[in-house]
Amino acid sequence: MAMSKADTQDAGQHYLVCNTEGCQSNCQFYCNACHQEMCEECRNEHLKNPDNRSHEVVPYRQRRHQLPKEKCKQHPTKYIDMHCDDCNIPLCSHCCTMPDHLRHKLVDLETIYSENCAECQGKIRQIYQYFIPTSEELWQETNADTTEIKKIMDDIRTSMKAEGERLKKLVEKVILQKIVGVNDVEKSITAMLQNQGKTYEDYISYLKDVVKEFSGYLSSTQLLGNPMISTISGQLTIKSIPQTTKPFPSVFTPGQFSEEDVSKLLGTVNDSTYKQENRAIKPLETLKPTDQMKQDEKKSDVKQTLSLSSFVTKVKEYTLPGVKHAYHVSLGKSGSVWVSDDDGNLVQTDLQGNALQKIKTSSGGTGYHTVTQDMDLIYADDKKHVINRITMDKKFTKFIKTGDWEPLSIHSSKINGDILVGMTKDDVAKVTRYNKTGREIQNIQRDNKEQELYSYPRYITENINGDICTSDNGIKAVVVVNKSGHHRFSYSGQQSVFLPRGICTDVVGHIIVCDAYFENRTVDILDQDGQFLRFLLKPPDILPRSVCMDDENNLHVGQYPTNKVTVFKYLQ
Repeated sequence: MAMSKADTQDAGQHYLVCNTEGCQSNCQFYCNACHQEMCEECRNEHLKNPDNRSHEVVPYRQRRHQLPKEKCKQHPTKYIDMHCDDCNIPLCSHCCTMPDHLRHKLVDLETIYSENCAECQGKIRQIYQYFIPTSEELWQETNADTTEIKKIMDDIRTSMKAEGERLKKLVEKVILQKIVGVNDVEKSITAMLQNQGKTYEDYISYLKDVVKEFSGYLSSTQLLGNPMISTISGQLTIKSIPQTTKPFPSVFTPGQFSEEDVSKLLGTVNDSTYKQENRAIKPLETLKPTDQMKQDEKKSDVKQTLSLSSFVTKVKEYTLPGVKHAYHVSLGKSGSVWVSDDDGNLVQTDLQGNALQKIKTSSGGTGYHTVTQDMDLIYADDKKHVINRITMDKKFTKFIKTGDWEPLSIHSSKINGDILVGMTKDDVAKVTRYNKTGREIQNIQRDNKEQELYSYPRYITENINGDICTSDNGIKAVVVVNKSGHHRFSYSGQQSVFLPRGICTDVVGHIIVCDAYFENRTVDILDQDGQFLRFLLKPPDILPRSVCMDDENNLHVGQYPTNKVTVFKYLQ
C-alpha cells in the first residue's frame, strides 16, 4: 500500500504545514470530507462556512486516509468506492445495483481503507518505537558479548600461561632439590671410596716395607741371627689384604606421568561459558494507537515548547521526618520521594512530609539510591559491596554484587532501564553499566589518552541524549561521557573553588548541579554540551546539596544543614 507524502511525514513525525493557500502555520487538523490539512485558525474558518458544517474535522493523527481514485473497469465513468464483503471485491456504486450483489453486505471502501491505513501506520510506529530500538539494543548486546567473550578468553589464555610458568618454576625447583640430593649422595660415596683408597695405599706401602725386610734376610752374610738359618715361620708373616665394600651405584627412576597428567596440573576450562540462553526481550506494550499518539505528541510538544525561564518560582517546601539533611533525593511513584542523609537514614515520604517507610543503610553522603522504571527502589551498600532492590510490595533482594569495588552512586536510566553505578577501589574509580537484570555490560574508566576519568564519583545521572553525567568530588568536576563511554567534556564551576554534589538533567537536556562549597552554595545550569548558562539558585534563597526533577518538570532541591526540600519551577 503506497503512502502519501503526508503519511510519510506522519510516520517519521516530521514538521507538517497547513496546506491552505497562503498559510504556513503548523498543521494540527484534518478534514475527512475535503482531505485537507489545516492549522487551528484555518479549521475555524473552514467550519464557519455553512457548506462545511457537516464536515468532520479531526486531529491530524486521527484523520481518515483518502481513498485512491480508480475507475471501474465495468463502468468507466464511475469510481470504485464500495466493497462487497460477500464477494470480497471492490465495486463502484453502479456495480452495487447489479443482480450479482443484491442482498450482499456492502461497505464504504474509504472506511475500510482508512482503518487499514491506520493499522499499517500503527505497525510502522511499533517498528520505529519498539522493534528497531529493541533489535538495536540486542545488536549492541551481542557486540558487547563479543567483546566480553574475547576478554574472558584472553584472561583464560593469560591464566594458562601463568600456570605454565608456575609449573615450570616448580619443576625447576624440584629438579634443583633432587640434584642437591644426588650431589650429597655422591659426596658421601666419594668420601667412603677415598678412605678405602687410603687403606690400600697404606697397605701397599706396608708390603713394600715387608719386601725390603725379607730381601735383607736373603742378602745377609751372617749366619748367627739370620732368620733363614732358623725357623722363620713366625717372622715371615704377611698381613692379609684389607677387606673393603663396593658401593652400589644410585639408580634414577623416571617419573611415570603422561600429557594428561600435565594437563590436569595446569587446570581445566569449564565449558559453561559456551552454554546458551535466550536473550531477554522486553515485551511489546499493548497501547491503543490514540494513547501512544497522545504520549508522543506530549513528549514532542514539551521538547519543542519548554525553555529556560528568566526567573525561578518557588512552588512549595516540605520537611522530611527521619533524616538530618537531604543529601540525596530520588522521585518515587507519583506523590512520593526517597531522601537520605549522611548517617545512613533512607526514608520515603509523600510531598507533604508524611513518612511512608524508613530503611537504615550503611551508606550516606552520596547519591547511592535511585528508583527504577518499575518504581522499585535500588540502593548501594558500600560496606558489603552489594546493590539491594526493594519492590513496591516491599520485597527485599540482593540485586547486584560489585566484587572488590565499593559502590558510591547509582542511577536508573529512563531511556532503557540500565543501571549506572559509580564505584571506587584502591584509589581508582569507574562507572559500570548493568542491564535491567543486573548483568554487567559496560565499564568506563579512562579517556582515549588512557587518563583516569574519575576519582570519587559521588553522584551520577543520565541525559536525554544518553550522556552519562557524574559529579566527581575527587577531581572537583562534573565529568560527562557519551553512552559509548567517550569523554565529551568536564565542567569545573564558575568560582575559585568548585565542590560538586547532587546532579540531575531535565526534559530539555539541561544539566543541573549543586556547588556545595560553603562560600558558593549555588545551583548551576549547563546545556547538554557543557556550556554554563547561569546560576539557577544562589544564597540566601537556598543551601543546596541534592537535586532531582519530577514529572511536572519541577526541580526538587534537597538542602544542608536542614532536612527540607524546596520545589522550584524554572522552565517556561
